Amino acid sequence: MKTKYLTLFIACFIIANAFAQANLNEYKYVIVPNKFEFLKEANKYRLNELSQFLFNKYGFTAIMEGSEYPEDLVRDRCLALRSNVTKYSGMFRTKLNVTLKDCNDKVVYISGTGESREKEFSTAYNYALREAFKSIKALNYNYQPKKATRVAQSTEVVETNTSETKEEIEKLKQELATLKQAKETVTVKEVATEVSKPVKNDVAIKQSNASQPSIGTNTSTTNVLYAQAIPNGYQLVDSTPKVLHKLKNTGLDNVFILEDENAIIYKKGESWILEYYTNGILKQEQLNIKF
Repeated sequence: MKTKYLTLFIACFIIANAFAQANLNEYKYVIVPNKFEFLKEANKYRLNELSQFLFNKYGFTAIMEGSEYPEDLVRDRCLALRSNVTKYSGMFRTKLNVTLKDCNDKVVYISGTGESREKEFSTAYNYALREAFKSIKALNYNYQPKKATRVAQSTEVVETNTSETKEEIEKLKQELATLKQAKETVTVKEVATEVSKPVKNDVAIKQSNASQPSIGTNTSTTNVLYAQAIPNGYQLVDSTPKVLHKLKNTGLDNVFILEDENAIIYKKGESWILEYYTNGILKQEQLNIKF
C-alpha cells in the first residue's frame, strides 16, 4: 500500500515538474528585487545578488530590479517573471522558498523548500537559498518563445526590412533623377558652346572645296540625303553616293553635331533642321534625310 502511495507521489511530482518547466520556458527574463520582504534592508546578506547569480547559473537571464532593461522587455513586460524569496518559520531551522510570478501577478512556480540549521543568519540564509534553487536547477530551463511572440517578431522584422527597402528604392530613384538631370544640363551646354563658336572661315561655308561640300549643298527638300551608320554617329551621302556631312552623336535624342563644321542638325516634328551661324547670324535649312 505504501509503495503505491509513494509511486503516485513520485508520478505527481514528475508531472508537476514537467508542467512547470514547460511554463517557465516561455519566459525570457527573471527580475530580481533589490530587497526581499522578510528583510529590512536592500540586498541584506547579499541574498539578492546570490539569487541573480543562481538564476543566471541555471540558464535564466536574471536582471536586477531598477537596472536598464533590454529593448524587447521594455516593449513587452510579460517576457519576464518577477522573483521573490519567502521565509517560513521553523523551530531552530531557516526555511526559504523561491516564488516566480508573471506580469499579471499570478504565481507560476514555487520552488522546493531550502532548509538550514545554521544559527548565524548570513550563513543560514545563504545555505537555505542554495538548497531552494536545487529544484530550479532540476527544471533544466531553456527559453522557447511562445508561438504568438515568434510570429510577432517575424512580422516586425519583415515590416522593418520592407520599410528599409522602400527607403532605399526611393533614394536610388532620387539619385538617378539627379544624375539624369545633370547629364542633360551638361550635354545642352556642350551643344550650345559648339554652335555659338565663331566661324573661322566663311569661305568654307560657301562651297569652296569640291571634295567636301559645304553646308547648304544638296540641302533642299527635293534632294534626299541618306544616313549611313559610322562609329559615334552617321555620315550623310547623296545618290552618287558622295559623303556630304558627318554627324556626331550627342547626349540628346535626334540632335547631332556636324563634324569639322560649326553647326548642328536636329529633328523638329517630321523634318530635319540644319542650324548654323554665318557672320554672327543664325540660319536654318530644312533637310530631307532618310535613316
